Amino acid sequence: MFDKVLIANRGEIALRILRACKELGIATVAVHSTADADAMHVKLADESVCIGPPAPRDSYLNIPSIIAACEITGADAVHPGYGFLSENARFAEVLEKHKIAFIGPTSEHIRTMGDKIEAKRTAKALGIPVVPGSEGGITDDVEAKRIAAGIGYPVLVKAAAGGGGRGMKVARTEDDLVEALQTARTEAKAAFGDDAVYLEKYLEKPRHIEIQVLGDGQGDAIHLVERDCSLQRRHQKVWEEGPSPALNTEARDRIGGIVANAMKKLGYRGAGTIEFLYENGEFYFIEMNTRIQVEHPVTEMITGIDLVNEQIKVAAGAGLSVKQSDVKVNGHAIECRVNAEHPATFRPSPGLVSYFHPPGGLGVRVDSAVYQGYRIPPNYDSLVAKLIVHGRTRNECLMRLRRALDEFVVDGIETTLPLFRTLVRNAEIQDGLYDIHWLEKFLKAGGMDEPA
Repeated sequence: MFDKVLIANRGEIALRILRACKELGIATVAVHSTADADAMHVKLADESVCIGPPAPRDSYLNIPSIIAACEITGADAVHPGYGFLSENARFAEVLEKHKIAFIGPTSEHIRTMGDKIEAKRTAKALGIPVVPGSEGGITDDVEAKRIAAGIGYPVLVKAAAGGGGRGMKVARTEDDLVEALQTARTEAKAAFGDDAVYLEKYLEKPRHIEIQVLGDGQGDAIHLVERDCSLQRRHQKVWEEGPSPALNTEARDRIGGIVANAMKKLGYRGAGTIEFLYENGEFYFIEMNTRIQVEHPVTEMITGIDLVNEQIKVAAGAGLSVKQSDVKVNGHAIECRVNAEHPATFRPSPGLVSYFHPPGGLGVRVDSAVYQGYRIPPNYDSLVAKLIVHGRTRNECLMRLRRALDEFVVDGIETTLPLFRTLVRNAEIQDGLYDIHWLEKFLKAGGMDEPA
């Protein structure tokens, strides 16, 4: 086991990793920017190192500074959390050269799955069903028109190196396609420094279903059932739940088995998530995230398995402590991402948290690094807290979530809590009748014109 883990992240995920390390008896090092000197994980870590000014490129994305922090403190492993350097293959390689363990997959797997085109090719070769589309990048508009005609409109133009909805455009006709290609390439180049794009069939009303996996890097891998992340705004997840209200046991076991077998063939190490669009009983691979996910607590609540604990042990060479037969679905869980944003306009709202009262009680978990008197800086993502609620049934979970949301108080800044108080009382949400377009249609129709 590792002696000391450096946590190369901030916010609630840094605190989550710190807690897992403490429960394993591992010393911790918190790195932070000058803007995060008063952060909760910095206060609780055994050691802390300032690695630069507020801008991420000068601190949390500064590989030499993080390596120096490891050498100064004697950390023998780094946990990257999510975001920042968590899916940076070069970072994993640099750590390896310095004989520091990377708590995540190999740099090869990060690189393969980080390229959307190569990830799709790999998934197809591993037996994972994929969305019909181009075999590789599209550089010629004539070729794009030919492929789109073969797939059938509407089609989706996507950035090969993309994520978060950037470099993604829908074309419903051939006339739309040329403009969509140009716009997607421009956005992709600006966001990722790579203008490569590819085409996929656009599904009209799919669900976003993701399968959590764990691999030991030695040929064993398991799946920990699915999460439904269909409630999204601008391709960003807002509400996640598990198990999905759209799947039955047969579909769940089928896709889980396919994914677990694929990860065994790949020799995957650590935690990862295979993401699908699901429509009319069929699954279509869209991407793999080679890291822990923001919404991982949903899986922990319904399986009782500590995913971060497993990540650390696997990276230390201990192998998986759970078998596929140990994975059982217990009840239902929902996570709401509470952001420092206006609940209707989503305008960012950083600032001083003058009062913070998280909910409690049976089946309620709040993952947050915020405390009363903490000033949320404007330099990073707007996540204030993740509210995760568990119940024996989905209905019990929804009622508990309603109660927990009503208890949750954050003063001094605007948050998206009113949005969730509205959603949890919506009849279609209660019935599980939503897809990836539902939330944007709801907002466009004025669903939050008068925040609750």
